[in-house]
Parts: sequence; C-alpha cells; structure tokens
Amino acid sequence: MTTSAETLEFQSEARQLLQLMIHSIYSNKDTFLRELVSNASDALDKLRLEAFRDKDLQADTDDLHIEIDTDPENRTLTVRDNGIGMSRDDVVALIGTIAKSGTAEFLKKLKETKDSAASQDLIGQFGIGFYASFMVADKVTLLTRRAGSDEGVRWESEGEGTYTIETVPDLPQGTSVILHLKPEDTEDQLFDYTSATKIKQIVKKYSDFITWPIRMTEGDSADNVVTVNSMKALWARPSSDVSEDEYNEFYKHVAHDWNDPLETIRLQAEGTFEYQALLFLPGHAPLDLFMRERKRGVQLYVKRVFIMDDCEALMPEYLRFVKGVVDAQDLSLNVSREILQQDRQIQLIRRRLVKKVLSTVKGLMTGENTDKYETFWKEFGRAVKEGLLDDFENRTAILDICSFASTNDPEKLTTLREYVERMKDGQEHIYYLTGESRQSIENSPHLEAFKAKGYEVLVLTDPIDEMWVDAVPGFEEKQFQSVAKGEVELDSDTTDEQKEEFSGLLTWLTTALAEQVKEVRLSSRLTTSPACIVGDTNDVTPTLEKMYRAMGQEMPQIKRILELNPGHPLVSGLRDAFAKQGENEGLAETAELLYGMALLAEGGELADPSRFTKLLATHLQKTL
Repeated sequence: MTTSAETLEFQSEARQLLQLMIHSIYSNKDTFLRELVSNASDALDKLRLEAFRDKDLQADTDDLHIEIDTDPENRTLTVRDNGIGMSRDDVVALIGTIAKSGTAEFLKKLKETKDSAASQDLIGQFGIGFYASFMVADKVTLLTRRAGSDEGVRWESEGEGTYTIETVPDLPQGTSVILHLKPEDTEDQLFDYTSATKIKQIVKKYSDFITWPIRMTEGDSADNVVTVNSMKALWARPSSDVSEDEYNEFYKHVAHDWNDPLETIRLQAEGTFEYQALLFLPGHAPLDLFMRERKRGVQLYVKRVFIMDDCEALMPEYLRFVKGVVDAQDLSLNVSREILQQDRQIQLIRRRLVKKVLSTVKGLMTGENTDKYETFWKEFGRAVKEGLLDDFENRTAILDICSFASTNDPEKLTTLREYVERMKDGQEHIYYLTGESRQSIENSPHLEAFKAKGYEVLVLTDPIDEMWVDAVPGFEEKQFQSVAKGEVELDSDTTDEQKEEFSGLLTWLTTALAEQVKEVRLSSRLTTSPACIVGDTNDVTPTLEKMYRAMGQEMPQIKRILELNPGHPLVSGLRDAFAKQGENEGLAETAELLYGMALLAEGGELADPSRFTKLLATHLQKTL
C-alpha cells in the first residue's frame, strides 16, 4: 500500500553540498556516473555477503548486476542494481543527512578557499558520492527496496533544500537512481548523458574493473543486452597490462576520492599461502584522520569474493590512511572481524603489507620522488609517528622515514640520519625540545647554550611527539635527550668557585620555593636569560601532563627544577643581596618573581596571575 509522500528538509550541511553540486565547481562532471556505479557495486557486495551469512535472508542472488538505461526522449539516465537495497530509515540516514565525520570542517575550508583547483582538492578529500548526481540533473528520483523487506521506498528531490519520501509496494529488490537531466542548452551541460555511446565511454574509463557486470541495451531491441565492462580485477592482472589511469580510477573507487593517489603499491605472495594486494598512498589526508569515529583498513576479498570493507586486521592504526584491496586465497568466506584478529595468515599478511608500505615511503625519499615524500609527510607524518609507540618490530623503519624541523635550517625538515651525520665531534645525544609551536621553542631559554655552542636541536611540535620521545631510546646508537630535562653536559663555564659563592642562595631558594620546585641549582644551558625550569630525566613534561588531565586521567603534582644563570646580573645581584641582608620579605618576593618569569618563558601558566602582576608592579615602582 502506498503512503502519502512526506516532505522533509535536508540536514544543513547536506543542503550546502547540494548547492555546490548544482552550481558545480568541479570541472569533470563525468565522474557522477563513477560515483553511482561505485555505490551500486557496494550494494551488490553487501548483498552477497549478507546472503552468505544469513541463510534465511529472502533475497535473489542468482544474477547480481548493474544496469544503465538512457532515455533521450525524456532526458533521463537510470542506474539500477539488484543489491542489498535500502529501508526508509536507511534512505533518510544515508541521503537526507551526512553522517560522515568532518563535514562542517570541509564546508568551512571550502568557503575559505578562493582557488578553484584547491576547492576541487577539498571536494576530493570528502567523498560526496550520491550528491554528484546534481551536477548533471535538476531532479533525482530514487526507488529502493531492501532485501528481505516487503516495502519499497520512493525518494525524490530537486536539490533545493527539501526532499519527498514515501513507502511504495511492488518494487524490485535493490536500488534505481533516475536522473532527470538538465536541458542540453544549459551552460553546465557539456555532454549528452542520454547517449549510450557516451555512457559506455565513461564506464570503460572509470568503472571497467568493477567485478559485477554493468549492462546496457544496444539498439532498439530490449533483448540486445551487452556487458560494457571487462570485470577483470586489476590486482589479478599483470602490472604491465594495467595503465596508470586504470590504477588511478580504481583508487578513486575504493577510496571514494576524486583525486589521484600519491603512490601505487602492488604485492603478490606465493607459496605456503597466496594473496595479492593492491594498495595506495593518498595524496591528501582525509578530514577524519584524527577523529575517533574514523574508519581504517583495506578491503578484504577471498578468491575475488568481497568479504569486508575497512578490514582493521590488515593494517595498523598508524597506517589507517592506506587504501586498497587484499585478495587472499586460503581464508574461509565465513570469516568475522574477531576471527581475523587471531588468524595466523592474516597476521603474516599484515606484517608483509606494513613492511612494504614503509619501504615504499623510504623509496620516495631519494631520487625524483622527493616531492612525493614531502607531500606524504606533510599529510600523514603525525599519524605515522603513532607507530613509534606500539609497532616495536618496525620502529627502526618508521624512524628512518620520519622528518623533523630543527634549528639547523628553519625552512627545511631533516631526517634523523641527516641529523646524526651533522653531529659535532664527541656529541653523544640527539637533542630535542617539545612545545606547542616552533616560535615558542625558538624563543625558549632552554636553547640558549645549545645555540651558542652550535648544537642542533630537533623542534617537535606535534602532540604525539610528547609521547614517542620517551618511548624510543635512540637512533643509530645515539640516545634522545630533551634539552629541558635532566642535567646537560655542554662544557659548562660554571666553576667550583661559583658553586661555592651561590651555595647559600641556592639552599635558601630551594626552601623558599619548596611549594613550586624540588630543587634550585646553577644552569649550564643559559646564556642570556636569568632562569629556566627543567624536569628530571624521567619526569612527564607539562604539556603531556595537560594532555593526560584533558583526557580525564588523574596526575600527581610534579615538581620541577629551577635553574639559575650565574652570569646574569639579576641572579648575581640576588646572590649579593642575600649575602648582605640574609632572608627577608623583599628577597622572597624577588625569588617568586624569578620563578614566575621562568615559568612564563617556557609557556607555562601561573598559579596566581594577579599576585604575580601585583608583585611585579610593586618592584617596578621601586625602580622609579
């Protein structure tokens, strides 16, 4: 029984995307058909898998295929499949709203982007799929019935902010998307998409590898049906028989990306167990790369039969951006995610894939591909460094492909190998400093002596840097050493005589500032600043402490060490005043100010800013 049509509004982000498609800034409109065929292929994959797992599912799986029909007289183009189909709730959830993470950020960036090429890149970072239909159609009708259900759904919209939806009977299983094409004479309509010849060209170019038959009727006879795609899996064909364009289009299919991949990776294993893999490094990081609800993993096939999307067991978290397929020969078709986690063959495949990806990236670091490497590291470096925390087996390989900013050249990143080659004679450590920005690190008092003596320091500003530097012992037998932790040996100019002169002041300051610091000592890392605050060798950094607290983890108070520059007039003046007057309120306030200045210099937060400013004002007043 047909229900009356209900008119609903698109989610606000969906409305904005529809307007972008209607007034498309994307020049190659042919790709709308690739998106619809890709969706149809996914629906067929899902039905076959669902029917295999649920023997009671009332579904017809005898002749799974995709049909494309053109109607020049009515100016319609129909893409039809007999796959899994959709329920009413599915239609509203998948088309009426955009559930994909990062939509708001995508739209924000798109509005900020003036360059049309950059706008296309942003669209490529966000798989718009079904919405691409509105590049060529002024109305879209969707008819669908979910396998196993008796009720079908009709959806229709002109892309102007609303859509109608109603329940209808007697629909075939699967989904039909009917595009009511824009008039031929509009400026946007560059091609005639009612031409069967044109449609075949598009299918051959973008979707020839789809593993399901894509059928069209030739001529006037309804019986003259031809399959227009070869259905040959790219990963099963010899690499010499596959063009770069075919690889690029296949990547766009599996990644739902509109841009070409940065690099293509092929792998074939024979012997005890066999599998083939076709992987891709994207050219852009997806907007949800660092979001909790992100998906990861590659597609898993068994003997050309699709098993699952986003197979997490095949790719570690830190390589979640890698796209592609793995086709195994000896796995059971009835395999679950839980079983895959424990499967020995899957674990061995995963190890090989990870090593291949890392070696491929390393190969981009030399020769003609350095631009590709720079793009890769800019887009995915933060994610790759996560592997330093949990992939012990490949830690050295990961370190080998890492690049970091350093004090050597502010315009250029450096690898650890390059850093080690530049180390000064006798230098035992790879020095680094973590912080929120390069500017804050460059201005840090902790760097003063290192700059003065010509030691290079890595400038680490990613949040993950706070964690991995404590977990990784070193590189090439050189230990990592924070310039803001422990005691550093830089041929200090501090003499035994100075230590004796300052011993009384240091003892008093350690007591006076006992609530803030665990120790006050002379510094060998300062040249121009009066003081700085450092941590013990194994202390958690203040930034990491903040991160833990933000995640809801309780942290004990960590007292740090105040280091004084014995050559600074303020510090020597404080020493002389203490020697003459001994302990008094004025000196105690000066000590408090000295600590506060050191805390602010490293970007820390004062416990009582108002008290600090009052003390500072009072002391400044006395100088007038």
